[in-house]
Formats: sequence, C-alpha cells, structure tokens
Amino acid sequence: MRHLARVGVGVAVLVLTVGCSHAASPGQRTPASRPVVVASFNFPESVLLGEIYAEALEHAGVPVRRELDLGTREMVLPAVHQGLVDVVPEYQGSLLAALDPGSSLQGASSGTERSALIADLRAWHVELLDAAPAQDQNGLVVTKALAARLGLRATSDLIPVAPRLTLGAPAECPTRPFCLVGLEHTYGLHFARFEPFDAESQRVAALQQQVVDVALMFTTDGELATGDFVVLDDDRHLQPADNVVPIVSTRAITTFGPAVAAALDAVSSALTQQDIVFLNWRVSVAGKAVPSEARGWLQRHHLVPAG
Repeated sequence: MRHLARVGVGVAVLVLTVGCSHAASPGQRTPASRPVVVASFNFPESVLLGEIYAEALEHAGVPVRRELDLGTREMVLPAVHQGLVDVVPEYQGSLLAALDPGSSLQGASSGTERSALIADLRAWHVELLDAAPAQDQNGLVVTKALAARLGLRATSDLIPVAPRLTLGAPAECPTRPFCLVGLEHTYGLHFARFEPFDAESQRVAALQQQVVDVALMFTTDGELATGDFVVLDDDRHLQPADNVVPIVSTRAITTFGPAVAAALDAVSSALTQQDIVFLNWRVSVAGKAVPSEARGWLQRHHLVPAG
C-alpha cells in the first residue's frame, strides 16, 4: 500500500551513479552543470509520470537525464536528499507519511498536507510544485454487478453487508491504519473473511472469479478503465489526499530558471485521474510503450507539438 512506505533518510546509505562518474556523499550537492535528473519509483504509473514530466522539460529546452524505475521510496527519497536526483513525481499524502510518520493524515485536506510538506522539504533544498487534480489513493472496489445488486456506491454502504462478504487486499492489510484497522475504526466494517493477495493483478482476478467480493486497489488502476468495476467513494475520508505532485531540487530551478517549474506545473494542471487510469490501461493492460503514451498525452493537451 503505497502511502504506508516509510524512509529513514538519516540511516540510508546509497551508492548511486545517476549518470555521473562517482556518487555524491550524503548531503553533498551535485554540480550545477549537470542535467536535470528525473527519477521515478519502480512501478509502471510512476514511470509513466516521470516520462511525461521529463518530455515536458525537454520541450522547454531543459536538459534531462532519466533515472526512471529507480526503486522504492526508501531508495529514491535519500537520493533526492543527497542531491543525486532533481525531479520525482510524488503522491502528496504518501510523501507526508514517509517524511513525518507521526502526522495525522485521516481527513486532512490537500492544503493542510501541502503546508506540512513544504516545511518538511525546506531543509532538503527541495521545492514542492503545484499538485495535479489527479489522485491515486487506496480504494475499495467491487464488480459492477455486485454494486448493482447490493446498491453499493460508497464505502459506508458496505456496513450492513460486509459480514457476508470477503475482502481481498495485501497481506499487511489487517495491521494497517488505512486498511482493515481504519475500515473497522472509521466505518465499523467487519468482513466475513480476509484473503491476502499482494499483487493488484491477483486481486483483479479474484474479483472477476468471485473469490473475493471487495478488493483494495489503487484508484488509478488501468483495469478500472474497462467499466467492469466500481470504486466505492471514501465518504468518511479515511484515505489521505494523494494528489500527484512533482518535487524538484532548488539546484535545478536555480540552474535552469523558471522554465523548470513552468513546464512541470503545466503538466500537473492538466493531469486528471481519468487520464492516469487510461494511461495505465494503455501500458499495463494493452501493452503499449511508455514513451509513446507519454508523448501522446502531452500532444493531446497541447503541451508539445504533434508529429
């Protein structure tokens, strides 16, 4: 579950080259002449977002080096902290949970999260740019047929029927505050059974085969583009606001000027949740290439020229 990752920045020791002849030591800032290093986490959606931001920067005349699919947040954030990486497409609530595990996220507004993040990132020489309308949260998903039969539109609609339903989710769900612990505390949900499936594709298959009735999925999963599933509204606001937001090093902004923030903000302002669902479907389900899908999205939104 993406927003539950934690990172010990003071403990992590990385040996990353990111295209340089040697790695920087912790806290060492990299040369001003280096291109802007765009990194992503090691899952397809993050790679897609990283490629979109990278192509937008290149179109704005900013030199870019890609370090996409770099690793988990526990690897990528220390690289940002050490000055090895300049731009990362992040998720607002997930990032705050990683930087400040003691923060209270339930019901927090996007603005509240943003203020806390700006304060947390200031010491890193990293800036938080504009957040996209798109969010990628944990969501409870049912088949369209089950939603119609039981009248399910929101998570609270599960309260009377959960005792006869099976939930499919990652193995750690029973102990996580934004999974079963939170569902029980915030909604009073008590499912008949819990089935652990760590891979989201396994949970999709379990829903399709009626092995489970409800599954925890990301709300931008490409399978949601098929129209076969319904994401139940988190009507009691258990999940934190997890808007897509790029973080960018002060070095990149200082070295290459306002074009950096302008290019990244232009992408974010146009990026919707429906866009990400469609792009995820194109790449993860239909098997299309990430660079061509990223360029296609940028062209459709008139952020790079067609052709």
